[in-house]
Amino acid sequence: APALLCGLLAAVAALAEGGRALPQLSDDIPFRVNWPGTELSLPTTGVLYKEDNYIIMTTVDKEKYKCLLPLIASGNEEEEKDYKGPTPGELLEPLFKQSSCSYRIESYWTYEVCHGKHIRQYHEEKETGQKINIQEYYLGNMIMKNPLSEPEESRELSCGYDLLLSLTQIPTKNIEGQMTPYYPVELGNGTPCSLRQNLPRSSTVMYICHPEAKHEILSVAEVTTCEYEVVILTPLLCNHPKYRFRASPVNDIFCQSLPGSPLKPHNLEQLEKQQEMLKMPFRRVKEEEMPSTKEEKFSSIHKPVAVGSHQLLTVGTTHISKLTDEQLIKEFLSGSYCFHGGVGWWKYEFCYGKYVHQYHEDKESGKTSVVVGTWSKEEHIEWSRKNAARTFYLREDGTQTVRMVSHFYGNGDVCDLTDKPRQVTVKLKCKESDSPHAVTIYMLEPHSCQYILGVESPVICKILDTADEYGLLSVPS
Repeated sequence: APALLCGLLAAVAALAEGGRALPQLSDDIPFRVNWPGTELSLPTTGVLYKEDNYIIMTTVDKEKYKCLLPLIASGNEEEEKDYKGPTPGELLEPLFKQSSCSYRIESYWTYEVCHGKHIRQYHEEKETGQKINIQEYYLGNMIMKNPLSEPEESRELSCGYDLLLSLTQIPTKNIEGQMTPYYPVELGNGTPCSLRQNLPRSSTVMYICHPEAKHEILSVAEVTTCEYEVVILTPLLCNHPKYRFRASPVNDIFCQSLPGSPLKPHNLEQLEKQQEMLKMPFRRVKEEEMPSTKEEKFSSIHKPVAVGSHQLLTVGTTHISKLTDEQLIKEFLSGSYCFHGGVGWWKYEFCYGKYVHQYHEDKESGKTSVVVGTWSKEEHIEWSRKNAARTFYLREDGTQTVRMVSHFYGNGDVCDLTDKPRQVTVKLKCKESDSPHAVTIYMLEPHSCQYILGVESPVICKILDTADEYGLLSVPS
């Protein structure tokens, strides 16, 4: 049956090349095969069909089907033709004028995109009692010009690029299975790359529309040696119809069974049954483990992630207590309400101002627990004198707000690999969510038994601005 579909699409392409009035196939356009049997009523709206626009397909079992092909649609373009508003470069101009920066924390590297200025990749060594050591590379810089002529020249370059885009097809990128239009900004003149005869590193920043985004970095990828692609989500581009997110129309192919052939190919029926059988055990486990009456519920957004050569241990989103915001914040900051997260073998417990534990629960052997780090205010303050306890975000109105605070928890259980106590840097970050009491927890191990615990929640958004110079939080007044 899969061979039938592949053969069907190949035949469509061959017919198109042979001169028949069929459009060229594109990977951007999704297709779906339907098996209506001998009776078929074509849709009267949406994708159009013609009775003579078909091919006859035969399976390996000699089953025959008449497959009616759609007149491929790619969406409504009327609004795009009539658009007379600002160009994409003009829509993004406020972001560049604000000199704001976006950050992405991965297992080892942190990425900093200062829009219209530079992209920096860096890692801070956070050894207790030693001077901080920063390893950094610039993945691209905007080429500096004469300060007196820079605004005018930049505007001319932007206008020229926008004009070029208007005359050509807007580039697209596959984002989670959806071909998405983007506005590219090229940055060169980065840190020399020893693997390419010391040529400077360079990057393409791809700005894509997302109406609820706050200029976040969606991804950073090294597409070839020392050349990078950075995807930024921004609401600014959404005012341009050509950059708005839209679902591609699904083009149905109707394959009618001819006399002597079953409604659907026999091999396809068997394959679908096998797939259903494979899914059943997972469904039973999910239903048995899903709590129904407890206040604490785990969402389905649980997935282990591997980043580069460094291990990202677990990621999970937990829906936490139904306490009021004020009660929850007070209990969290007092350490009496702890956040739990993680999937797989290990789970994590974080109690603010107390400890970080890593544990595994087993019905037979009970609970195995490892102390990853314990809180000492004095040790943290000493650590914060050498490390950034607070990082800031520049708002669109020019004001500055705390984006993330970092706390040091040392003196954990002794590590067999290093013979030193485990230690962890807890990064508390604001993350908006449809659920006001959701928390995402992830654990990274960039070095043996030296961890980073990321804790992101809407609850944290309400207390970040109370952080003092050491990153210590308090109940909002």
